[in-house]
Amino acid sequence: MTALAARYRSLVEAGELRPDDDQQRAVQHLVQLTEKLEQAPRRGSVLWRTLGKKPDPVRGVYLWGGVGRGKSMLMDLFYACLDMPSKRRVHFHEFMLEIHDRLRVERAKEKGDPVLPVADAIRDSARLLALDEMVVNNTADAAILSRLFTALLEKGVTVVTTSNRPPGDLYKDGLNRELFLPFIDLIEERLEVVSLNGPTDYRLERLGGMPTWYVPNGEAATAELREAFFRLTDYSPDDAEHVPSEDIAVPGGRTLHVPKSLKGVAVFSFKRLCAEARGAADYLAIARKFHTVLIVGIPVMEPDKRNEASRFKTLIDALYEHKVKLLAAADAEPQNLYGQGDGAFEFERTASRLIEMQSQDYLASGHGM
Repeated sequence: MTALAARYRSLVEAGELRPDDDQQRAVQHLVQLTEKLEQAPRRGSVLWRTLGKKPDPVRGVYLWGGVGRGKSMLMDLFYACLDMPSKRRVHFHEFMLEIHDRLRVERAKEKGDPVLPVADAIRDSARLLALDEMVVNNTADAAILSRLFTALLEKGVTVVTTSNRPPGDLYKDGLNRELFLPFIDLIEERLEVVSLNGPTDYRLERLGGMPTWYVPNGEAATAELREAFFRLTDYSPDDAEHVPSEDIAVPGGRTLHVPKSLKGVAVFSFKRLCAEARGAADYLAIARKFHTVLIVGIPVMEPDKRNEASRFKTLIDALYEHKVKLLAAADAEPQNLYGQGDGAFEFERTASRLIEMQSQDYLASGHGM
């Protein structure tokens, strides 16, 4: 039994995971991939040189299904259990931001196709590339994905990715989608497409019908949000003081400190997000990185807090557009947060979005959709 199979079984037996036939089938596909990767000769090894040619690349996996079915959890288990030094796990949006930065550098050199040296650099750093939450919603990504992934696969990089959509639905109704279709064909031909679409949305179920907007701020609201965090992350309340933090990249070369960050869930204070000088780039980085955001300390904003209200509006727009789940503690209901002052009329849309973000339809939607 591989480490992955043993670890998954132990989680089920311990009651941390519920028996799930779809998950079990997906685990078997990932177990087979683990065995192939661990048995494949490593680049530059004696066996590699003995073969006289580079070995056939190991076929990766495209794991797709509805939100909360356990895709990221299974990919993280696979990644953690894989005995392979040359590997990298990264969120898809973060990966694409990095790719565009590298392409700009290569284009400035004016030395042929810029995609090829970028693919070489990725290949040299990782034989396995694990990409979480693939979603294509802009023409810049769509334009280069086919060329980039064709080069990566031809250079022997194995790709494992998760997505809320089947390959054929990626970039659906996108501008000039016909130029994107070769990428779909590439995925279906070169990766094993595995569905994970059981009947249970575990992420939504863990909230157990809990409210997502708590009024007013205070110990009771904070306690409820703490409980929601532990439900979503399986983190022990006994270790509340040791929840990991993280610094995430923001376009432009900056970083943003996340006080609590675990399994795609982030915790912030309103003061950190909106009372400090922040902009759309910060909020987009958060929305792309995390599927769930908890915010504490949202105040009623008077007219002299127009800057904070404006930043909060931009933050909510980013979270809403990326279908991020929001749980918050505030001193008022959304419609009463900012009733007067510059931008109060525009803030009505923010209040409307905050109300919609509490609905079951919104909570059941996939991150990044």
